[in-house]
Amino acid sequence: MTVYSVAQIRIKDRSEYDLYAAQFMDVFAKFKGTVLAADFEPKAVIGEWDADRLVLLSFPDEAAFAEWATSEEYKEIAKHRIAGADLTSWLAKGIDA
Repeated sequence: MTVYSVAQIRIKDRSEYDLYAAQFMDVFAKFKGTVLAADFEPKAVIGEWDADRLVLLSFPDEAAFAEWATSEEYKEIAKHRIAGADLTSWLAKGIDA
């Protein structure tokens, strides 16, 4: 079943976050995910938006998500994201027809 990773990001150290962002796609490309959206200006249509960036990823299943999220390659660059931004992330199951 397809899963979606949704991240709300609040940048606290731009230089650290930029180190992460510069390496993200090279690492992500090695895995089975797809970047569906990465927006610095998401538009709230209901409620308030108080973060700097929204990222939406899809994976064929939860195992594929875990393979990426727990990989040594991702952990190596994630240290820059952790230093550079506060993150709230959700994993949501898709609806397979």
